[in-house]
Amino acid sequence: MSTHTRTPTEWFWLWVLWLSAGFVLFFLMAPIIAIMPLSVNSGQFLTYPLQGYSLRWYEAFLESPRWMSAVKNSLFVGSISTLLATTLGTLASLGLVRATFRGKGLIMAIVLSPMIVPVIITAVGFYFFFAPLGLTSSYTGLILAHTALATPFVVITVSATLQGFDMNLAKAAASLGAHPTTVFFRVILPLILPGLASGALFAFATSFDEVVVALLVAGPQQNTLPREMFSGIRENISPIITAVATILTLMSIALLASLEALRRRGERLRGIKS
Repeated sequence: MSTHTRTPTEWFWLWVLWLSAGFVLFFLMAPIIAIMPLSVNSGQFLTYPLQGYSLRWYEAFLESPRWMSAVKNSLFVGSISTLLATTLGTLASLGLVRATFRGKGLIMAIVLSPMIVPVIITAVGFYFFFAPLGLTSSYTGLILAHTALATPFVVITVSATLQGFDMNLAKAAASLGAHPTTVFFRVILPLILPGLASGALFAFATSFDEVVVALLVAGPQQNTLPREMFSGIRENISPIITAVATILTLMSIALLASLEALRRRGERLRGIKS
């Protein structure tokens, strides 16, 4: 057990580190913190000091057919895109991690390219690719586009989980006569489930928050929540947007908490396995 006592110089730099980290955190969180109180402002304008406290903008959001339609579209597109991205990303991860072949790095780079290429370029590419096929202004086109954007997040998280997976477990199950499908669902899937679930959450967040592709590919009937917020900011800044932003912030906090819980569960499973 270490009995090292910090020197005054070490204490000084430790405090500098904590103060710097606190300043950076405050700098990043300040815009979000400033928006949230405005969502309960009873006034008509986004100004400080608050004229009063009211939940009228949350009520207006929940009672608005336009906003509710956008929420339903985002949930529908996000759910289907997450299901497709999780399936495709998991299969791609299994192939890329387990197999050894020439050009493996190139294929991985292509799979991850939607994360690297600027989203406006990807959106324009989707538009010109989908337009001749009649997939613009359709749920199918938007779902396919969001699936392509979300799949790399699943590939990264599942691949990272598979790096610590002992493939001897799968070989042992196969040697005992288990079918490859049985090996996957009974041996591999339970152990990589935390990474797979984390990838699915990232995929859903990617689809739910995406706006650039939706602006070019989606039509009026496929109006999503981020696109509705973008249109509201551009045309008429309504306090309803602050209520929506607060709800999305709380959803993001819940998402991060879920990811942390999945990370800890994955560590426990690896500890049990080792």
